Amino acid sequence: MDKKSKMQAEKHLTGTLVLSVFTAVLGFFQYGYSLGVINAPQKVIEAHYGRVLGITPLDSHATNTSREDGTVPVPGTEPWGGTEGMITPPADIGEDLTTSPHLILTMYWSLSVSVFAIGGMVSSFTVGWIGDRLGRVKAMLVVNVLSIIGNLLMGLAKFGPSHILIIAGRAVTGLYCGLSSGLVPMYVSEVSPTALRGALGTLHQLAIVTGILISQVLGLDFLLGNDEMWPLLLGLSGVAALLQFFLLLLCPESPRYLYIKLGKVEEAKKSLKRLRGNCDPMKEIAEMEKEKQEAASEKKVSIRQLFTSSKYKQAVIVALMVQISQQFSGINAIFYYSTNIFERAGVDQPVYATIGVGVVNTVFTVISVFLVEKTGRRSLFLAGLMGMLISAVAMTVGLVLLSEFAWMSYVSMVAIFLFVIFFEVGPGPIPWFIVAELFSQGPRPAAIAVAGFCNWACNFIVGMCFQYIADLCGPYVFVIFAALLLVFFLFAYFKVPETKGKSFEEIAAVFRRKKLPAKAMTELEDLRGSEEA
Repeated sequence: MDKKSKMQAEKHLTGTLVLSVFTAVLGFFQYGYSLGVINAPQKVIEAHYGRVLGITPLDSHATNTSREDGTVPVPGTEPWGGTEGMITPPADIGEDLTTSPHLILTMYWSLSVSVFAIGGMVSSFTVGWIGDRLGRVKAMLVVNVLSIIGNLLMGLAKFGPSHILIIAGRAVTGLYCGLSSGLVPMYVSEVSPTALRGALGTLHQLAIVTGILISQVLGLDFLLGNDEMWPLLLGLSGVAALLQFFLLLLCPESPRYLYIKLGKVEEAKKSLKRLRGNCDPMKEIAEMEKEKQEAASEKKVSIRQLFTSSKYKQAVIVALMVQISQQFSGINAIFYYSTNIFERAGVDQPVYATIGVGVVNTVFTVISVFLVEKTGRRSLFLAGLMGMLISAVAMTVGLVLLSEFAWMSYVSMVAIFLFVIFFEVGPGPIPWFIVAELFSQGPRPAAIAVAGFCNWACNFIVGMCFQYIADLCGPYVFVIFAALLLVFFLFAYFKVPETKGKSFEEIAAVFRRKKLPAKAMTELEDLRGSEEA
């Protein structure tokens, strides 16, 4: 960011903008907390399930955050480098699983974790409709009620059939997170000035990893991850929901929504003045007018039209592929193996090492906030994918040779941290906000709904299938992820355009020139921007 752009960005960074973005990303904090919190108290919750159901849980079922060998991920696991729910296979493999009471316990725990992702998938398709119908701020206000209800159900789990209340609470919370994961990027991208759009968009991922880290720390046995306090641990993100609910009352509506969707020019100007301070709003109003005219010519875009119209084909493919690359990058696999590697390296308390990885997660997400506007989305995304690819190869070598050379465990440990670092630099945060940048006002709600559904569905598939693939391939599972990362890198290099510093109309124009490759388009747009400057 040059000196002039930096001064302009500082001028636009008002207290109202900071409040609005902070309030919105509280939804992603709840998302991260809900993803991470379910693993920490697994042992005590399974024991409680056993008492309620009249089943005595086996020790092998009562795993905790240290993720001992034999634990496997279940649907709904955390895709951004956090903590995932685990299920331990029965100790006696020869046991008749169809009649074992412990299968019932495993089933209820699996459902407790996976129903969160199912809820997210179901609600993500309604993001566009509710965002347009109620407006961005009112929609976030309304859906917060789901979060409060879900957290109350989990917080009161000891006072009723705990397994039913937790499953119901996780499902309702999943519905909230599915809606929030679409509404928040939509709102933040629309209230942010162009010079700050990437940096503020990266805060989604920072909120997620912060939520995961806090849930990991609070889930330690001597804090809230014990038999007395686990309901409070599960329901604690309801506090963030209440805070967000009341802060949203102070936030202005998206000026783009007011101007383009509702045609309320004066209200849009007032909203812009609140968000930008004393800055003249007419430049942004003129930009919105262009976008409004474009939206009027294309009418309202449905999800079906998004896929059938050649106009949006390239942008839709890019939007879906960045979501797929985030989920299928192998981040879950890294965390699945992390505790085992830490143990072999002689770490006495691997749970603290796992929390250490969570700290690295958070620190490098903060760093990416400053990098994304200086370096650009495309460059960071490519660098992150290539770094993860190299780390996956190093991880494979370390795991394969671990039995022959003890020092290979340190190679694997370094690879874990590097993998997480590169993930948080690019493939972690960028997919959350780049989709909102790729589309103009007309197709944006439908595009965000489709991308959100894709993200949740991939999350669910990874949770369902990873363990079977890991059992089949062993340490060579990372070869599969390395191959996928190579495919994602090549796709991003040839197809993903740079969106840094460009208006929504300029980005849409990139995809209209379909005959030029993405790299050439990026250079053309940069050249045009330089000439204008």
